[in-house]
Amino acid sequence: MAKTQDEIKELLSTNSLKKGIANNYITINSDNSYITYHCKNKTKRKLSNPEEFVQAATFLELIFEYNYSPLNISVNENVQIGSSTKEADILVYNETNSKILIVVECKEEQINERQFQIAVDQAYSYAHSLASQYIWVTSGIKDEYFELVELYPVERISISDIPKRAGKVERYKYVKGSKEPQAGTQAELRQKFKSAHDALWGGGALAPTTAFDELDKLIFCKIWDEKWRDNAPKTKGEPFAFQIISYHEDKDDKQNLKAKTELEKRVRELYEHGRKKDPEVFKDDIKLDKHKIYTVVQYLQDINLSRTDLDAKGVAFQSFMGEFFRGDFGQFFTPNPIVEFIVNSIGIERDWKILDTSCGSGGFLLHALKAVRDEANEIYGEDVNSSSWRNYWHEFAEKHLFGIEINEQISRVAKMNMIIHDDGHTNIITNDGLKNNKTLEIENRNLKFQDGTFDLIMTNPPFGSTIKADEVNYYKEYELFEKNLGITEIKDRIADDNNKKKWRASQSTEILFLERCYKYLNEENGYLAIVVPDGILTNSTSQYVRDWLVEKFRILAIVSLPQHTFAHVNAGVKSSVLFLKKHPQTLTKKFEQTLNNVKAIVKVEKGLGKEQRQERILELYKKKIYQYSENYDILMINVGNIGYDATNKPMDGNELPDASLNIYNHIHKI
Repeated sequence: MAKTQDEIKELLSTNSLKKGIANNYITINSDNSYITYHCKNKTKRKLSNPEEFVQAATFLELIFEYNYSPLNISVNENVQIGSSTKEADILVYNETNSKILIVVECKEEQINERQFQIAVDQAYSYAHSLASQYIWVTSGIKDEYFELVELYPVERISISDIPKRAGKVERYKYVKGSKEPQAGTQAELRQKFKSAHDALWGGGALAPTTAFDELDKLIFCKIWDEKWRDNAPKTKGEPFAFQIISYHEDKDDKQNLKAKTELEKRVRELYEHGRKKDPEVFKDDIKLDKHKIYTVVQYLQDINLSRTDLDAKGVAFQSFMGEFFRGDFGQFFTPNPIVEFIVNSIGIERDWKILDTSCGSGGFLLHALKAVRDEANEIYGEDVNSSSWRNYWHEFAEKHLFGIEINEQISRVAKMNMIIHDDGHTNIITNDGLKNNKTLEIENRNLKFQDGTFDLIMTNPPFGSTIKADEVNYYKEYELFEKNLGITEIKDRIADDNNKKKWRASQSTEILFLERCYKYLNEENGYLAIVVPDGILTNSTSQYVRDWLVEKFRILAIVSLPQHTFAHVNAGVKSSVLFLKKHPQTLTKKFEQTLNNVKAIVKVEKGLGKEQRQERILELYKKKIYQYSENYDILMINVGNIGYDATNKPMDGNELPDASLNIYNHIHKI
């Protein structure tokens, strides 16, 4: 696919191309339409060619990393292959330009595994005809290297890398503490994730969800290997485990079974070491065979995830993950504009303890972490990347961010999402967010999910599901499972928990999550920002829920979102965001006592029908509670434009930034 002008400008900003231009190895014309290679055959090419940037980056890598002279490199040279004239992408000659040493075949980033192997065969045919010794096939996302050991008949072996100028073929490419993989760009990393996933999926060889899960495990292994200074400092000088290593035994084996078997062994060892330290991250074994592991390593070995810019790798993973989640797992993915809006509306404090009771892929936790990291950037300025800067936000990530996710696979994705963003995953647990904290302590061996201890909860709980009383053992813990609730309810609440008349047969999950969040929040400035279906706010059958909210929370703001807000993640329910602040227990008791007193008064009043009694209760209750609620202003905002339409296409005129500023100012005036 041809590159757009915006894509061309982004690629021209990479360090490699800027260095190539500065050293006059390449030049770009004024309107960014052509590139000239100052090489053996001085070639001019269109920059919009699909594979041109891969070719340019490879040409410069041969110079900067492998030390070949541009005078010994030709680009797009016509060569005779049998009876036909072909154009070889890159040829590397010896010092006297009398012999071709390396044939390089360049393909665009998006090619699939089948297309890549066709490119390998094409490169073989060139190398055979030109009597070249080495082959390098690259898409910029994946690389394969080969040595031709016999020409008649042609025999080749897979190698770890081509040799440097006047050098020899090494068994491995990367060594801890000396030669390590380099950081990558956002676009490069996103394409690597996607290509690796597609290779695992293989058009149906694995289910897409299984492929995603297994890729997560291997990314975890890759990061664990990169952090050898923390995990295995005595291995300095040894080859990285997460890379292709060549073995003499494979010289006569085109399947590279020895290399694949040893790689599988090393990767599984990385995984087991990681699991011992972090048993909650991945509980299942790696399910891939040696061939699939080998394929993924080919995509990921040449990039250093730990050194890649935090925002770049975060956006890349989020973007790749977002494309995946817009399918069957859409309910686990809250769109970034909505997450950013909620986080910005509240304003994050570094000493807050923050929870998402239905954390899905971890969006709210990540944006909270980003807010504190941005604050660290402002504080430390030129000292960004110092140990003090890192400690400022990393301690927040480790000790202040908590998540619960019922789906084990999505929970692992959330943990990996946090690991990609440099940690904060250890307090994400897999469980039902509606269970009480004592149960979580026992089942997850985590003692930090205590009621009354969280300063902020941001969550988008699942809509539309119901919890049946006869299917769970925790329904008696919820007031909102009771029947006789509500300000105007005439009947008394039943005290006996064993009386079946006390309980509803079922309750909506979104209603129960309101109460679970209430219990988790502390009484001093405990904030809740929660997405709810509009039915909670408008249906007459939900009046008791609204009454309960008035007793338990100060309602700060209600933001109505458009119908299509969650349409592109397979959820079209009209919804709103509630911004709430938990009442101190003393105030809630006053509300409850006032209601009991009012109902006692109305009970003895004569001549009132049912509707009149309800109206009378409401009238007296309102009069009495106003003394507890001075200046009770609720900010009501109707957002029509959220920056994207129902197909997720961007729209101008996004109203969310102004709305978040208004809510922030409103909250901090109270």
